[in-house]
Amino acid sequence: MAAGPIAERNQDATIYVGGLDEKVNESILWELFVQAGPVVNVHMPKDRVTNLHQGYGFVEFMCEEDADYGIKIMNMIKLYGKPIRVNKASAHQKNLDVGANVFIGNLDPEVDEKLLYDTFSAFGVILQTPKIMRDPETGNSKGYAFINFASFEASDAAIEAMNGQYLCNRPITISYAFKKDAKGERHGSAAERLLAAQNPLAQADRPHQLFADAPPTAPTTAAVAAPMMAPMMVPAAASSTIPTMPPPPPPAVNMYYHGQEAN
Repeated sequence: MAAGPIAERNQDATIYVGGLDEKVNESILWELFVQAGPVVNVHMPKDRVTNLHQGYGFVEFMCEEDADYGIKIMNMIKLYGKPIRVNKASAHQKNLDVGANVFIGNLDPEVDEKLLYDTFSAFGVILQTPKIMRDPETGNSKGYAFINFASFEASDAAIEAMNGQYLCNRPITISYAFKKDAKGERHGSAAERLLAAQNPLAQADRPHQLFADAPPTAPTTAAVAAPMMAPMMVPAAASSTIPTMPPPPPPAVNMYYHGQEAN
């Protein structure tokens, strides 16, 4: 069920699924989207330390028509109470591309896309398949590749940690890649970083950073109002004291009726 080699995916038939609850796994995504058409594979990038998914995944269908149908019927449906976002993977990646593109040189011929993905995804979300430049006739690596990160924090960390490190017995070089249509200008400029900081889509798909923005303790009023926090407000041991000192009523209890009991 796990995705095969990333480079072999049909991007036109692959959809992006975001806003996923932590309880969602690849099996659930498969069962959900097979209702739209035959599914080839499902991939949910995971944090290498916690092994938890990062709130999004990719579903590849047999054909582009099934992918389009899946987007039409599944976008914004609720899964575990959360509306999911579904759109073409290529379109989503284009929206998330902030310019955090790095060049990796002096690659050993044995290094493949999977090894690059496994190595560099430790630094942050990778938007698309690491691109190893290959000879069109032989398929052999030309010794260099490109990786597109979702954030400059990730690309900065990768450059700082991996430049000069050995990968398959060769010290690799890593730096920001040159822009395609700019003479001698590299990615990672101050202008790109400013635009990246203002990109709401890029921020929304970095859940590991958004979680850190939550306050360490929630105010009491917020805890009472939030249904998910309600069980924590009344410990199990307190149930024995309810006849003599009833707790504040839950939202479903009629306040007037409760007031009569309290008299």
